[in-house]
Amino acid sequence: MSKKKKIILAVVIIVAIAAVSVGFFLKGKLGKSSGGGDAAYVESVQSLVNGSNGGGQNRYMGVVESQDTWDVNLTSDQTVKEIFVSVGDEVQEGTPLFEYKTDDLSLQIAQAKLELETIANQITDYNNQIKTLTAEKNTASKDEQFNYTVQIQSLQTSIKQSEFEQQSKKLEIQKMEDTMSQSTVSSKINGIVKSINENESTDEHGNQQPFMSILTVGDYRVKGTVNETNVYSLSEGQSVILRSRVDETKTWTGTIEKIDTENKQANNNNMSYDGSNSDNQSSKYPFYVKLDSADGLMLGQHLYVELDEGQMDEKEGIWLYSGYIVQDEDTPYVWADNGKGKLEKRTVELGKYDEGMDLYEITSGLELTDYIAWPVSGFRIGLKTTTNVDEGMVEEDLSSDGETDAHSMDEDADAGMVDESDMQPVVDGDSGADTGSADTPAAE
Repeated sequence: MSKKKKIILAVVIIVAIAAVSVGFFLKGKLGKSSGGGDAAYVESVQSLVNGSNGGGQNRYMGVVESQDTWDVNLTSDQTVKEIFVSVGDEVQEGTPLFEYKTDDLSLQIAQAKLELETIANQITDYNNQIKTLTAEKNTASKDEQFNYTVQIQSLQTSIKQSEFEQQSKKLEIQKMEDTMSQSTVSSKINGIVKSINENESTDEHGNQQPFMSILTVGDYRVKGTVNETNVYSLSEGQSVILRSRVDETKTWTGTIEKIDTENKQANNNNMSYDGSNSDNQSSKYPFYVKLDSADGLMLGQHLYVELDEGQMDEKEGIWLYSGYIVQDEDTPYVWADNGKGKLEKRTVELGKYDEGMDLYEITSGLELTDYIAWPVSGFRIGLKTTTNVDEGMVEEDLSSDGETDAHSMDEDADAGMVDESDMQPVVDGDSGADTGSADTPAAE
């Protein structure tokens, strides 16, 4: 073999190896997933439309509570003799709640009255002394009159001091007598007994808790809890939807009226549930929802709270999440099954856009019976489709910072496309024949 032929043969081998390498590179570039899937996973438009109003929103835990609470506090000199109600009892205005001990109080009143009488006698004695001194002053010499004047002024000062003590003692007696007459404390509102603090316990900040708390009946609100990660996603005045934890089809509506960021609560993993992953050790804050109607709610009932972003509105026609739609300049399209188990670009016409739910109205180009795929950078026209999610391709094309470049998805897909005529399978020598897949919608 001549040297020239050897060189030609070497060049042919190198070209062949390069072609094979490029083929494998393109095969990987066109979307071969780490799981081995080399098909486009498609879902029915019908299922996507039915799920488009579902709960993608963050949810927070809430509990129905009374709008107002009446607290009964004890002073340091008050001791409870008998309690007439228990926690959970329903009470009406005027219902006796408890009774103070008054035995010691009766003795205190009697003692105070004796002290008041002593003060009165002392004032009388001071006045009598002033009269005597005044009479003696009138007959005394001028040199002695100054001494009488000083004594009289001193007695007058003592009288004023005694009169002040007398008035204070009268108020003290009046207060004790009022307590005696009100030794039985009755409810001022219609409500339910929330708590009774017989052990004089304090709250987490060391403040003395009320002896008894009564929740008003009828005016309900919902107290929710949000962690510090999501607290600033809420704002006063936002509309919310409240769902029963037992039956989520039962809903109520309301408005956030207060977010209490001043009162951090102790962490309780059972008090909140957010749609996003959050730090279980983060601080939590209460917020309050004013109900549009409390019909069907019970005091203490637990609810889900979610922002009202239009998820309860019934939409007519086909509405898709924006992520399914590829914005190709002025011609939006979706990746759809062509009815024969192969992927195609399906041009669609867009109508209204729901910013809150991130949904586009599809006015033409799709039917409920069609199947479409979530865009993946390796998609190409003619790619096999599947309804088995395990066989579907996954996004592997990452930008330099390790994150998927969603904005370049369309460009990546176009860059990975192969001419459609090259993708048609050859069956029995017919280069134009098209075959379906046994696990595609067309086969089904």
